[in-house]
Amino acid sequence: MEKSMQQAHRISYAEYSSRLDQRLIVEQRREEDYTKCLQVGIDMSRQIHR
Repeated sequence: MEKSMQQAHRISYAEYSSRLDQRLIVEQRREEDYTKCLQVGIDMSRQIHR
């Protein structure tokens, strides 16, 4: 988990768990990434069903 946190967000899990400001930034990025992935799925689905 530590390695994936470091690679994905460039922050250690210890820092993530201890600093609220960093945690909020990481969670905001995760939410944006999730929204983008949903949109990509919707776009692909539309192209397949043409």
